[in-house]
Amino acid sequence: MADTLNLLTDIEGVAVGHATDLALGSGVTAIVFDEPAIASGSVLGGAPGGRDTALLDPSMTVQTVDAFVLSGGSAFGLDAAGGVQSGLREIGRGFQVGSVRVPIVPQAILMDLLNGGNKDWGLHSPYRDMGYEAFKAAAKGEFALGTIGAGTGASTATFKGGLGSASARTSTGHTIAALLAVNAMGSATVAEGPHFWSAPFEQAQEFGGLGLPARFTENHTALRMKGANLKATTIGVVVTNAVLTKAQAHRLSIMAHDGLARAVLPAHLPGDGDTIFAASTGARPLGDMAAFAELCHLATLVTARAVARGVYEAAALPVANAQPAWRDKFTSPAK
Repeated sequence: MADTLNLLTDIEGVAVGHATDLALGSGVTAIVFDEPAIASGSVLGGAPGGRDTALLDPSMTVQTVDAFVLSGGSAFGLDAAGGVQSGLREIGRGFQVGSVRVPIVPQAILMDLLNGGNKDWGLHSPYRDMGYEAFKAAAKGEFALGTIGAGTGASTATFKGGLGSASARTSTGHTIAALLAVNAMGSATVAEGPHFWSAPFEQAQEFGGLGLPARFTENHTALRMKGANLKATTIGVVVTNAVLTKAQAHRLSIMAHDGLARAVLPAHLPGDGDTIFAASTGARPLGDMAAFAELCHLATLVTARAVARGVYEAAALPVANAQPAWRDKFTSPAK
């Protein structure tokens, strides 16, 4: 993958945009498709928050989406999809209903209301405007990771969370990529040390190249959580250019959750809302079941890598008593 960006935008026809407010301690990320994309998703956390997620079930009528939205703000953040929807309507996008076009914009939110940012926004939350801002900022090519967009206010049990992405290519030439906002109740690192649970899947020192500890102790695998009464969540998308059915996209989202479970310990807790969307741009025919199995395998790997990159690239929020970032404590050969 040396000729790629190792980002979601390695998928042709996908643009990513962010709105970031460091004082608020929150943000929004919009994933916008050039053309409607076959899409599905799955929710395995115990405390999810989302908009238009039910239509992603393979049995539901609508097959495609125009965009996905990832946002902070907990339930307040659900306004962000309205802003992205406004931007899409402005350019004539959407599902045709009579003479009206309705942009299809599923969204997932994460809980970042207790991170020290200024949440005194008055009567209406800022998220609709931030959604529109993220849509207008959506672009192809390189984009920043870490404390940006939906990852702005994210945290984990051990270090500051953030936005991460990774991509891979199958042996048959199909591309798959993931984008995750890592706000897990559990930990992406082995205890409070520098090693990431995703280390076996790392490519080109993308999150430090430090590998795993030489041996594991009970302390390494002990339960670590942000707090029993806090709500968390890792939310994200996995996208491929392979032609998929809606049912296959659903399976891809489940395989991506396998990657989350390999990257965060523990994942899918009662206080997590872990939600992963999956989409196909349909640019390249897939072939046989073996080709799809390889795509599923790589969905697991790119998700695990994206989680680690989100934590590795994050910076602490500029607020009092902010959760330290991984880079506040460790350095790596990659830097």
